[in-house]
Order: sequence, then C-alpha cells, then structure tokens
Amino acid sequence: MVDIASRVWNHKWKIDPIVRSLIDTDFYKLLMCQSVFRNKPETQVTFSLINRSKHIPLADLIDEGELREQLDHIRSLSLSRGESTWLRGNTFYGKRQMFRPDFMEWFEGLRLPPYHLERKGDQYELTFEGSWPEVMLWEIPALAVLMELRSRAVLDRMGRFELQVLYARGMTRVWEKIEALRETPDLSIADFGTRRRHSFLWQDWCVQAMQEGLGDAFTGTSNCKIAMSREVEAIGTNAHELPMVYAALAKDDAALAQAPYDVLQDWHDEHEGNLRIILPDTYGTKGFLDNAPDWLAGWTGIRVDSGDPAVAAQTAIDWWKSRGEDPSEKRVIFSDGLDVAKIKELHQQFAGKVKASFGWGTLLTNDFRGLVPDDALAPFSLVCKAVKANGSPTVKLSDNPNKAMGPQSEIDRYKRVFGVGDQAAQKVIV
Repeated sequence: MVDIASRVWNHKWKIDPIVRSLIDTDFYKLLMCQSVFRNKPETQVTFSLINRSKHIPLADLIDEGELREQLDHIRSLSLSRGESTWLRGNTFYGKRQMFRPDFMEWFEGLRLPPYHLERKGDQYELTFEGSWPEVMLWEIPALAVLMELRSRAVLDRMGRFELQVLYARGMTRVWEKIEALRETPDLSIADFGTRRRHSFLWQDWCVQAMQEGLGDAFTGTSNCKIAMSREVEAIGTNAHELPMVYAALAKDDAALAQAPYDVLQDWHDEHEGNLRIILPDTYGTKGFLDNAPDWLAGWTGIRVDSGDPAVAAQTAIDWWKSRGEDPSEKRVIFSDGLDVAKIKELHQQFAGKVKASFGWGTLLTNDFRGLVPDDALAPFSLVCKAVKANGSPTVKLSDNPNKAMGPQSEIDRYKRVFGVGDQAAQKVIV
C-alpha cells in the first residue's frame, strides 16, 4: 500500500502524473464512446470546463504552466498492450468482447486532440473541439487534472508531519464511513469518484478500503484503470452527454422531443441486462417517463442524479406500476451528492420496493472537509460538458434548476418542448 503522505512530501508529485492512462477514466465514457463511434462518428462537438463554484479562483490557485504540462502529458498517452488486452478480453456485465474490434482498433491508435486554454480573470477557460468520439474522452481526465492540481496547491504549503496527520485523519474518516455502512443489510455500492477525486492515489486507496471493509457489498469502481489493477468490476452505463448532443442535433421541436428516446433506442440495440439503465432527468424525469415508449419500461432500472432522490425514485416506481412492471424487480441507482447518512436513509426508505444501488462519488474520494485551515480542501462543483454539437448549443435542464445549462432562450424552448414546469431548487454540493 502506497504511503501517500510520503509520496507527496518526498517527490512533490513529479513521479505521479495526475492521469497515467487513457483508461484512467470512467467506464461509462468508454461505453458511450463506442456508441458514438458507431452511430454519430462525424458529429463535431465542443466541450468546456464549467466551474459552478465561482468562489474557487482556479487560475489564482493553479499555475498555468503546470496545468499545460499535465494536459500535454495526457495528449502523449495511448493504450498499453495490457490495457488493450483487458478491454478486448475481459468480461463486463457478464458479456465478453463488450468492445467491438473496429472500436478497439480505433481506440488503440488514438491520441487525444488539442485543447484551448486561456485565463479569464481568476478562472480558466478550457475547451476541446473536434469529432465527438475523440473530444468526449477529454472530459474525465480534464476534471481529474483540475481537481488534483487544486489539491496540490494546498498540500504544497504543508509540512511533512502536517501531511502525515492530514492523511491519517482522511483515512480515519473514510474508514468510519465504511464502518457505518457495514450496518446496512443487503447494501450494493460502487465507487463513482473519478471525476472530482482528491488524487489518483487517494481514489485507489479508497477503493482498497471499500474492498476490505465492505466485502461483497462493494460492487466495483467506475475507474477502468483501478478496476483493472485491483481486479474489481468496472461499473457504469451512460450519462447526460448522449441526450444533450442528440437533442442539439434535432432539426425541429418534434425531433427535439424524440431525441432522448432515439439515444436509448441506439443503446438498446447494443446492450442488455444491467447496462439497460435509464438516466431520465436530462430534461425532467416526470415528463420523460410520461412520454416514454412502452419498451423502455422493460429496461432493468434507472439512475437518479438530480433533484430530490426519493421523489425521483417514487416517480419511477409509479411509472413502472402504470406500465405493468414489478418495481421490486427493478434497479434504482442513486448517484447525486451521496454520503453515508443519505445512503442509509434511501436504502431504508426503498428496501423491498426496488433494488437500490449507490454510486458514491466525491464525498468518498475527496472528503477532506474541515481538515485544513480555511477549509481549503473542501470539494467543489466542477464539470466539463458538451456545450455545442455541429454548431448548435446544447442544453441540460435536470430536476434541479441550479444544474441547468445552456443559453436562456434555448433553456426556455426546451422547457416548453418537454413540458417542464416549476422545479424545486436544491443546493449543488458537488
């Protein structure tokens, strides 16, 4: 097991590039990339960094030269032979050869495209433009770099013993959370913490702690690199990116209303079983389910990622019942801003009603709240989203208006097309 504090102190991170592999990314990114490679390979997109926590002055904290060094390092990466063999030959979700030979040949030759970086006041403007299959793979490593460079800026001011104590306290906090979760019967929980982790080494430590502390209740990690090295399941399905881009490509309001279902029809053609998980909140969960075709009710479950999670889960239960499905046979994956208390509350509330699972993210892999002066390591909300597709702006509404993004005129149009009324705003923690 790596002595993280000593690594930080002795090497000042020089032997630790933040992103050390193209598969140091979330599993759903690779699944979505294959789908895009198959269905929309010529689509041109722009991704952009968005710091929702404006009080964190990233450009003041992070040296531009160091940021460029890390981004340039990512552009030098390619799949190793071992990584390629793992992707080609491993069994994912019970399926061998999840990744098709034509996709793997393309991925094995890939280098990530150029980036644009510019300082704007106390923030950075970081964008990526090009073909969708290539550009989309920037999202997770870009976020990991910004999050970890912010952590390094704080840690660099600390002494050797301060670092030892900090990590001892951080490890104790994680272990106490794991001990609290042990009390939960029939728990099913995975690590979803790559994009806003404290560091790669810290995420890897958290995964090992979950393995030992939770046993079979720990179902795997979203991080492909760690899944491969620790021999655990790679977990993930799909994300908001797909409907956002499909919707932006729609030629009129009728095509726009149909776009979220076109995404899932393409997904349906490729995947089955536990990979058939609906993410319904991109343009409002209730409207999406009310207008969904009957074949979607036969899917395995849904992922809840915004708004009040209990309300969203109950909405799904009512919808399944209305379509003649048994909710107790369906899976609901909760994944928005979770920590121990909320996980236990939701598990108890929905026990026996659905198969509840949890994707535990930032508050697993980056919870150093209150452990340094001025709370300088507190997690914050940073995203990297597709903002244009073939020149048209993308829009996300979600079930929380504080997570909405896109030009206001387009937000208003999407609300009209998708019948989204008043929404209850909730604080965005991460």
